[in-house]
Amino acid sequence: MRFMLLVLLLNSVTICFSQSKTYSFVFLHKKSPAEQMPKEQLDKIMEGHLANIGRLAKEGKLIVAGPFDGGGGIFILNTTSTDEAKLWLSTDPGIQANRWDVEILLYTPRIGALCVAKEPYEMVTYHFFRFAETSTEGKDAEGILKQHQEFVLGLKKRGNVVTEGIFEPSGGILILKGELNDDPFVSDPAVQHGIISMDRKKLWIAKGSFCEP
Repeated sequence: MRFMLLVLLLNSVTICFSQSKTYSFVFLHKKSPAEQMPKEQLDKIMEGHLANIGRLAKEGKLIVAGPFDGGGGIFILNTTSTDEAKLWLSTDPGIQANRWDVEILLYTPRIGALCVAKEPYEMVTYHFFRFAETSTEGKDAEGILKQHQEFVLGLKKRGNVVTEGIFEPSGGILILKGELNDDPFVSDPAVQHGIISMDRKKLWIAKGSFCEP
């Protein structure tokens, strides 16, 4: 049975979509173990990495960039072409040096949007959740996923949601702000029933990257 999460979320009437444009979402996954290199060489690579981020942003190719606590990070590129995204990424000294495992996915925001943050940048920390589909066999997937949508909508009404969006062909992200004393998805029906899984990280990002005030 084809996983139903993407289809159901795309047809949801309970979550208001604010943007339908699609982008290339890039995960820079931390390598484990990372290649050891002299500090001077690593500093030079990271200096070039940051300079390249600034250049791509000025050219309108890169909209959002931010690191995760503990290593790795994300880019969101203004293209739906994976080949074009790879071409733009190829200019990054960190990627040239194979510092990360690169994953590129088509991404469509549904709650919130993407904006180019204005200087001077104010860096903020958000809770970043990536969700993935698991097997729906033998389960009332449609009913449970509708409960999941209501759960996410409840977070939005409380003002916790910065942005939410989906990947093609499946999965997506949800970014929350504020204090989280525990995992809010413990009580998510879809997580409880094993229909979706969540991976949680802490993301550093320039405030306004998701058009939030």
